[in-house]
Amino acid sequence: MSKRGENIYKRKDGRWEGRYAKGYVGGKIKYGYVYGKTYKATKEKLSKYMDFNNSQKPINTKNRFSFIEISSKWLETAKPQLKQSSVIKYSNILENFLYPKFEGTSINCITCDDLINFSTELLTTGGTKGTGLSPKTVSTIISVLKSVFAYASRYEGISMPDFNCINIKQNPKPMRILSIDEQQRLTQYLCENQLLSNIGILICMYTGMRIGEVCALKWKDILLSEQCIFVEGTMQRLQSDNKEFAKTEVIITSPKSNSSIRTIPIPDNLYEILMKYKSSDEAYLLTGSNVRFLEPRTLQNHFKSALKICGINDANFHALRHTFATRCIEFGFDVKSLSEILGHASVNITLNKYVHPSMELKQKNMNMISDFLAVK
Repeated sequence: MSKRGENIYKRKDGRWEGRYAKGYVGGKIKYGYVYGKTYKATKEKLSKYMDFNNSQKPINTKNRFSFIEISSKWLETAKPQLKQSSVIKYSNILENFLYPKFEGTSINCITCDDLINFSTELLTTGGTKGTGLSPKTVSTIISVLKSVFAYASRYEGISMPDFNCINIKQNPKPMRILSIDEQQRLTQYLCENQLLSNIGILICMYTGMRIGEVCALKWKDILLSEQCIFVEGTMQRLQSDNKEFAKTEVIITSPKSNSSIRTIPIPDNLYEILMKYKSSDEAYLLTGSNVRFLEPRTLQNHFKSALKICGINDANFHALRHTFATRCIEFGFDVKSLSEILGHASVNITLNKYVHPSMELKQKNMNMISDFLAVK
């Protein structure tokens, strides 16, 4: 596994291998390699070669813009505007998909045909199992590739291929929405078993909060005097920068977007439950502790267990957010208010992604026109 941003890898024979660019020939990078028994020793060797190499002129200055060079510059330039989770996501896409494909290639040599073939490969044979990646994943990879080209076009004067040549069809999966009966059964169970984790599930089901947001929630964010919740953070488990100690780490960052920082009114019945468990301001809601927290993966497991106990078919935790939005629309909720409670940038996002009319509502709406069929 390489260290992020460095061409240092641990080989199967136990040695570490470092790679550096010696120069360019015909638009292709020529590489040199160094080896060491430890990562540190290899890095020291590699730095000496890279320092010398950086002082030399490229063999072919006309084709000096390697894809790896340009994409690395793009990511470094974009980092100040990106969340840590996005930086990790883009770094993984570069290292796992784009670098292996375009390694040693000048970015100005990549054509539309190359892009089409690349996207086809990802869809048909991509992934660790070689069975192909999902259209959504491929679209994300192509989006990163497009951003790299946009950077190259703006700052390096490289012509940008027409990405409209790539057509990736996405068939959206139907979102699981709890029926009214399922929601009532789950609510009854959670209210009868008022563990703090169960209260967290209730909050998400009746406020539309995201799982990371409720895990990051502290009592100081619950304004009982005003009967509202202030959302200003989200909890995530991300890849660690220092993998020698841990591969991942839990962090609390700002929410998904600026519009996700919001104030949510607390329903009366939920407010009465919260009043019974008030703790110190710095305590996490889901644990009652100032230092111990419940991370999203653990809360997801609690939710899955609750579904099984209630005899409800499996659902992802995010289904609670969709269920909340759908119920609000069914009960005549104002869409603009709902959009702000969910933390969306526009009403269209709410209607297009988070509102799924149930069969009960469809039947009710259909019955509204039944009077026209009556014989008078």
